[in-house]
Amino acid sequence: MSESVLEHRRRRTVTWVVTLATIAMVFDGYDLVVYGTVLPTLLADPAELGRISAEQAGALGSYALVGVLVGALITGSLGDWIGRRKIMLVNLAWFSIGMGATALTTSVTAFGFGRFVTGIGVGALVATVGAMVAEFAPAGKRNKLNAIVYSGVPAGGVLASVLALVLADAVGWRGLFWVGALPIVLVLPLAIVKLPESAKWLQSRGRTERARLVSERTGVPLTGETPAPAEGARVGFPALATRSLAWPTFLLGTMSFAGLLLTYGLNTWLPKIMADNGYGKSYSLGFLLVLNLGAIVGGVAASHYADRMGAKRIVSVTFLLAAAALALLPVSLPLALLLIAVAVAGTGTIGTQMLIYGLVSNYYPTRARAAGVAWCAGFGRLGGIAGPMIGGVLVGAGLGGTTAFYLFAGVALAAAVVTVLVPHAKEDTAGAASEPATAVADPLR
Repeated sequence: MSESVLEHRRRRTVTWVVTLATIAMVFDGYDLVVYGTVLPTLLADPAELGRISAEQAGALGSYALVGVLVGALITGSLGDWIGRRKIMLVNLAWFSIGMGATALTTSVTAFGFGRFVTGIGVGALVATVGAMVAEFAPAGKRNKLNAIVYSGVPAGGVLASVLALVLADAVGWRGLFWVGALPIVLVLPLAIVKLPESAKWLQSRGRTERARLVSERTGVPLTGETPAPAEGARVGFPALATRSLAWPTFLLGTMSFAGLLLTYGLNTWLPKIMADNGYGKSYSLGFLLVLNLGAIVGGVAASHYADRMGAKRIVSVTFLLAAAALALLPVSLPLALLLIAVAVAGTGTIGTQMLIYGLVSNYYPTRARAAGVAWCAGFGRLGGIAGPMIGGVLVGAGLGGTTAFYLFAGVALAAAVVTVLVPHAKEDTAGAASEPATAVADPLR
């Protein structure tokens, strides 16, 4: 078969994988932000679910993240054993059912449970798409394509913000949650037909003939890919505990913890903090829109440099940008400058998390890639749980946004230091080693 035919098939396959993965992440981001958009309504109107305190609101924002943690850890246990495709299909349906069930709840307890169930599907999807894209993407484009896929998260935030502005009065908060149930009818059928299994994963599991056939059908080469591990070799989470991976795994997880603490803390509380600072509902939701737009534009732009200069270097810089921007938010700035600071904060928080997923996806070998991404997504969600709760405690204590913004800036600064400490990937553990080294930038340079 000619190289031109294989290259055409690969481009088509990568397009479908990236498109479907991005759409899945759009709904992840929608779930993340939609709660923040309806939170003022739920706090103001006890008739909806019952009276909710600021502390309870922070806890409700965290229940979905507990589910994400559970979903990510389950995926890390299963994804390197049963494959990427099965995880994706099952959890597109799971996520949709969870969102629909949440829309039907009538009590705080049921609402929190619905958020938890939905989070399980979200965690599984977040932990899977990075591994899948890393195994389909061409060398030299992995950070960029991962950034495009994970830009679906802030894009979903933009979608939630826009729909909240346009439709909230017409459909209420329940209607906004029903929108999140659409993947089961709009995305799942297409994924069943167009989403292939990873040929590289099949080869890593010793299914050589099936891997060859899938490679020919999808155009994704197997050249240089690590063969099936020897008997007794560690697969999945146990591989992360090996001497070469344990320390970088801890550091990468800490980076994700910080990135998601900032992401969820800001997305949950930015509208409320800005409203308390005198901005009306439209303005406060507008800040949320700018935050996520800044993440999309800045994150994708930064990924371009990550493929050329190394993801580690770029992530440390974007964390520093986040620290500077967050420290400026409490300052009395003209509106135009304030919007710029919010956009830069989006790049340095949500955008940085997009880059972290790309860095992590390319760090691990195929036999541990799903576990590595799942670890960072799961452990990182502990930061995501802490972010809304920290905001809730500070707002409930009457400390307002100034303390929260300065605290978040400190977290970003500490995360930049942690990023610098991550060691270079060894050749036998770098996910990018699946293709000729001359075509691949060191992800941690």
